[in-house]
Amino acid sequence: MTVTHDCSAAVLVVGATGTTGSRTTAQLIAAGHRVKAASRRATALPGAEPVRFDWYDPATFGAALDGADRVYLVPPVGDPDPAAVMLPFLHRARAAGVHRAVLLSASAVPAGGPGVGAVHQALPGLFSQWAVLRPSWFMQNFTGAHLHADSIREHGAILTAAGDGRVGFVDADDIAAVAVRALTDDRAPNTDLVLTGPEALSHDDIASIVTEVTGRHVTHRHLTYDDMRDRLAALMPQEFAAMLAGMDRAIAEGAEDRTTGTVQRLTGRPPHGFRAVAERELSVRAAPETGSTR
Repeated sequence: MTVTHDCSAAVLVVGATGTTGSRTTAQLIAAGHRVKAASRRATALPGAEPVRFDWYDPATFGAALDGADRVYLVPPVGDPDPAAVMLPFLHRARAAGVHRAVLLSASAVPAGGPGVGAVHQALPGLFSQWAVLRPSWFMQNFTGAHLHADSIREHGAILTAAGDGRVGFVDADDIAAVAVRALTDDRAPNTDLVLTGPEALSHDDIASIVTEVTGRHVTHRHLTYDDMRDRLAALMPQEFAAMLAGMDRAIAEGAEDRTTGTVQRLTGRPPHGFRAVAERELSVRAAPETGSTR
């Protein structure tokens, strides 16, 4: 596919400081695109134009949309009904001249499903050029700022209700690479794209790989659905906690035991495996004792 984009217009990245937003911003800039990096604090990112944006403050929408013709959408975190704030913004984006929208959803959420599934369902009726990225669970959940990563660092354990179920965990760098193509290729995908890594792994497999890479013993503790729901409910709204625990239960039943060739097809290269990502990210995080400044 030929990559073309009007460089006088900007790509608006909503959630530009997040796991996929920051990577999408960096890759767009590296490819020579003008980027408006939207976040609640208008955080400056190298090469991007910072702009304040808050899903719950429509007064921030106008400045964010000014001069943008494409938008990457990261839903508000932890909101069980993101459509309530996202759809008004998308109507305004269309009126402001945005003609392509790429939405971050999840492999477990189909069009019309819970949460962001309602936005997915509405997107084709709002924009003639669109894509919905439906990645599997992020590999960075075990290496970055996430409940699992925190539990690994603090307790040497991953706690889930996923049992022995396997997941095609995907690297956030690969999600961003697909997002860039979906945003800037001459032809929009105009479909939803299920993104996975190269293999399906259980959480026991993940624990073993993290143990081997870091040298610290990590285990996977198997929880019941009720235990997982209650654990999450102490950290987030009850409804959202129940939804996440339900996703673990679906994993245990085999819902995420798959891989797809989408990353290879859109980027021209194979997706990264979890061991490579763990070696890239966890070994660096563990490096202060060897003189690393990171």
